[in-house]
Amino acid sequence: MIAGTLASGFNPLDATSVIAATGLIGIFCVLVAETGLLVGFFLPGDSLLFSAGLLAASQGALHLPLGGVLAVAAAGALIGAQIGFWIGRTLGVRLLERARRPALRRAADRVSEVIERYGPAKAIVLARFIPVVRTVMNPMAGMIGISTRLFTLWQIIGGLVWSLGVTMAGFWLGSQITGIDKYLLPIIAVVVVISLIPVALELRRMRREGRSAA
Repeated sequence: MIAGTLASGFNPLDATSVIAATGLIGIFCVLVAETGLLVGFFLPGDSLLFSAGLLAASQGALHLPLGGVLAVAAAGALIGAQIGFWIGRTLGVRLLERARRPALRRAADRVSEVIERYGPAKAIVLARFIPVVRTVMNPMAGMIGISTRLFTLWQIIGGLVWSLGVTMAGFWLGSQITGIDKYLLPIIAVVVVISLIPVALELRRMRREGRSAA
């Protein structure tokens, strides 16, 4: 049923569509793009991890091995962040100068605010849980000269807590519901909607702060 529903078209913004079309490789690639490349700020990292956890608890056509999901989730989150840091360290300010999207520029201001308020270590961990900001944090950390050792340590801690924690939350919920396969589509739809709320709130906050600064 689910596979038939998703076969009508691939949607990179739909976590279930990504998993159905690409499996574990797709999870890895989306996380690398979202955490390492500025162009991936719109990708559904949170809902993808949660949905993958739900599917690991199911026994339907889209069942995923929990061990494989956890492995690619952690690898994608950690490798992506390190790539983003390297890009920021290499390209520097030119990276954001070429990013014409207002959302990315506002996110850069938000990252600076988080770093100034909490310090680099805590900011790197907290950014994992803030959509859009987690995309910009890694290249920004490279740009402003945070040491590679400090960044690597804290991005590993934050990346593991975020990727494994959200995935296991989905797996736990799926394990608690009898016959989870019957309810996968509506549950995942709710997850996607909920995951978009913080994105919308963050973008709204950055837009409001941008207007105030102007």
